[in-house]
Amino acid sequence: MTGDRDDPAGRDLEDYVRRYETMPFEPRQAAFRRRRVLQQVAARSPRRVLEIGCGLAPLFTDLPGTHCVVVEPSPVFVEAARRLVGGREDVLVVQDFGERVTPDAVGGVFDVVVLSCLLHEVPDPGALLRAARALCGSAGVLHVNVPNARSLHRLLAVAMRLIPDVTAQSVTQRDMQQDRIYDAEALTRTVQGAGFDVIDAGSIFVKPFTHAQMQRLLDDGFLTPALLDGLDALALSSPELGSELWVDAVPSPA
Repeated sequence: MTGDRDDPAGRDLEDYVRRYETMPFEPRQAAFRRRRVLQQVAARSPRRVLEIGCGLAPLFTDLPGTHCVVVEPSPVFVEAARRLVGGREDVLVVQDFGERVTPDAVGGVFDVVVLSCLLHEVPDPGALLRAARALCGSAGVLHVNVPNARSLHRLLAVAMRLIPDVTAQSVTQRDMQQDRIYDAEALTRTVQGAGFDVIDAGSIFVKPFTHAQMQRLLDDGFLTPALLDGLDALALSSPELGSELWVDAVPSPA
């Protein structure tokens, strides 16, 4: 893929990459997201893992000895991922859109398929999920995570009358070309509609404020590592308030 508008929806991928690389607080948010993804992957003891959409930190760097395939459309992210492969022969990086990839193109089906922070960004979530289903083995597991419409910071924004409701598009969503946001019910419904059964679900990191505000508190020294870990732990007891939702799902019986 070349150019900045090869996305089927006409998204500007070069602009997306630029904004992603400079987004305040996202590195901290991504660290909590990654920790949860790796926990869910490890629970399955997979031999083969597929990651669709890897950003700047593909999972395979934390999965030694596991055969990993990355499918990523952005040339910038693909180049970064390939640099990280080093001499590993059990890692393949494919530049393409997940909706277009078939098992034959990536050496067969997988024990775990990961769609991390991606489903809310694509033009047709159902098409991506159906492609992921075809890439899951008969006992394979799909892991999906997305921003939570009912995150504490969005509920606070509604209470302050900054946005009319929790589904209103935020400035960050507009900047990142994201047209939808899910609550837990909508995420489950979407995943089930593509032929999966949800077997586990939760959330991560209760985020009281916007990314920009969280970054300011971090820079001021108010948000200590202990506080950040506490906010992530809070999502275990109050998953409805977490900033991001996740589900694990298996292909429904035919």
